[in-house]
Amino acid sequence: MTGITVQRIDFGYFVRPAAETGTGAPRAEPALGYLVDHPDGLLLVDTGMGSHPDVDAHYQPRRVALGAALAAAGTTAGEIRYVVNCHLHFDHCGGNPELAGRPVFTQRTELTTARTVTDHTLPELVDFAGAAYEELDGETEILPGVLIVPTPGHTAGHQSVVVRTPDGTVIVAGQSHDHATALTGDVLGHRAGIGATPAWLGRLLELDPKRVVFAHDNAVWTP
Repeated sequence: MTGITVQRIDFGYFVRPAAETGTGAPRAEPALGYLVDHPDGLLLVDTGMGSHPDVDAHYQPRRVALGAALAAAGTTAGEIRYVVNCHLHFDHCGGNPELAGRPVFTQRTELTTARTVTDHTLPELVDFAGAAYEELDGETEILPGVLIVPTPGHTAGHQSVVVRTPDGTVIVAGQSHDHATALTGDVLGHRAGIGATPAWLGRLLELDPKRVVFAHDNAVWTP
């Protein structure tokens, strides 16, 4: 679609402890957001890492603040018109309170979980002053050429953002997969009819992505 672009935003990195990596060793992971420049206004997918003493001790985050991250991309928080969080864990919605008043598109299931499961996220990042949620129940086109697709797994309410650009379809997959290699394995398994692949994977492939980008991997998946 004419005029739509997708740009990566660098919010820093954190260290995932060995107990969470499945490899027996800690792993440093980027925290990435994506800025969608749309004719109807700038849309930001994920807003960086929130802060809490327990979180900081556990993950050792090295944050790039929202303002600095957006400045590096040539814009400001005041210019953001819409927000999408792939899910509401602390490392994806940390800058939401700085964007109070903007519509935040989230699956109803995700918001309910964030409000009722005490260890899901940091409560102050969910129900902050000026929070303006647009609760979705499934696949929704939120702007012309911008489609939200539920991709549950990491959380029950996880969602991905499908953006139709002049150069092809970009899918901002968030944490649907931890990295591009994991998506490669699932796509090949889906084609071969082996293994347990996500039920929604076929839908994403139907949308004919030119590239798929992630929240915690600088690598880009291409078909």
